[in-house]
Amino acid sequence: MFERPRSGERALLVHLGLGEAVPKDVQDEFEELARSAGADPLETIACVRHRPDSRFFVGTGKADEIQAAVKQLGAELVLFNHSLSPSQERNLERHLECRVLDRSGLILDIFAQRARSHEGKLQVELAQLRHLSTRLVRGWTHLERQKGGIGLRGPGETQLETDRRLLGNRIRTLNARLEQVDKQREQGRRTRKKAEVPTISLVGYTNAGKSTLFNALTNSEVYAADKLFATLDPTLRKLELAPGLETVLVDTVGFVRDLPHELVAAFKSTLVETRDATLLLHVVDAHDPERRERIGQVDEVLEDIGAESVDQLLVFNKIDLSGDEPRLERDGQGQVRSVFVSAVTGEGLDLLLQALHERLGGELLRGDLHLESGEGRIRALLYDLSAIQGETELEEGGWTLQVVIPRRKLARLVSKEGLDPQRFDIAPCTADLSFLQSGVQTGSA
Repeated sequence: MFERPRSGERALLVHLGLGEAVPKDVQDEFEELARSAGADPLETIACVRHRPDSRFFVGTGKADEIQAAVKQLGAELVLFNHSLSPSQERNLERHLECRVLDRSGLILDIFAQRARSHEGKLQVELAQLRHLSTRLVRGWTHLERQKGGIGLRGPGETQLETDRRLLGNRIRTLNARLEQVDKQREQGRRTRKKAEVPTISLVGYTNAGKSTLFNALTNSEVYAADKLFATLDPTLRKLELAPGLETVLVDTVGFVRDLPHELVAAFKSTLVETRDATLLLHVVDAHDPERRERIGQVDEVLEDIGAESVDQLLVFNKIDLSGDEPRLERDGQGQVRSVFVSAVTGEGLDLLLQALHERLGGELLRGDLHLESGEGRIRALLYDLSAIQGETELEEGGWTLQVVIPRRKLARLVSKEGLDPQRFDIAPCTADLSFLQSGVQTGSA
């Protein structure tokens, strides 16, 4: 048994095609994942088999080839773009005499590096422990020995059993802490639902530009970088689409093909924000030649977390790189289905706001209301709702108010204050959307 080194980032990448060669874009993405984790990819080894080998996954001959490459190139780590069973990982490490990590372990390592908030760190640790729980025997000879010595021999438990018990205790502790976090998030969701505040959740393949778009729309400073999984922790910000039409925008973790089930389970409290959203902004890298495949892969993850029925708006980002023009695309019923924007330059963001307004503020009303001098309370309530765009004070007393207000808020105001709705000279907003938010951030991310 070899001693597993504690460090070393010089890596060989291994791909196994089942029945056909592994596509180039899949190999490129895995190399980018390796670099995101801090590895230095030395060489890529690909092969094709009809079915995985039960012992080495890649077969004995290919395992020997990888072993020779490890020695020749001085590799310290072999990364497999697949999920390996615990026994396969263990057999490969013995045969190659270096660390072996599968795709799930690699993504978990990236998440461990990226987590910043207390909740994010708890979620990543839980996912890692669940992944580790089936791999405790890997590469550690002392786990196979009984505790013992003079005066200590007897039934007792093995070191492996001790470690499993301690690991199980830690998993239970993390689950309890995350349940508390989930209760706090659920309370926030109930408050927003009670206040009828729509939630817009940004989803998409990792590195599609979600955080940059989030910053552009909300004038925030969420960390954004040109690398996979740059952002893990969910961030919520208020976004006012129009007077009286406030929403909450949520930036979430990026998705990737074959996302480890441990992560989906551990991040359930974060992903609930997506499942319970009013609208999903599905951000797509317009410059990515595989963008259609990426859309399908994100939809698969949304189905896994129970968010497949949430209404979606496709946002094709990075048109500054793809050469597309900013535009709206509608379906046969005239509803906006996709928007082309650049979060970096700001192109098309006004169209995106227009699309959001149409989706969430279709019942927005605009017009005039005449109030008598003794109806100052109504005027104050309308100001509290951010519904007044302007007012004219009348010579005989009272005001004429220019009002923009969602229909549901107007109905609630009319009912609560006993007003006659006929007093409102208002109608649904037309295509004149000049009153929409225009202070979006532009410039470099």
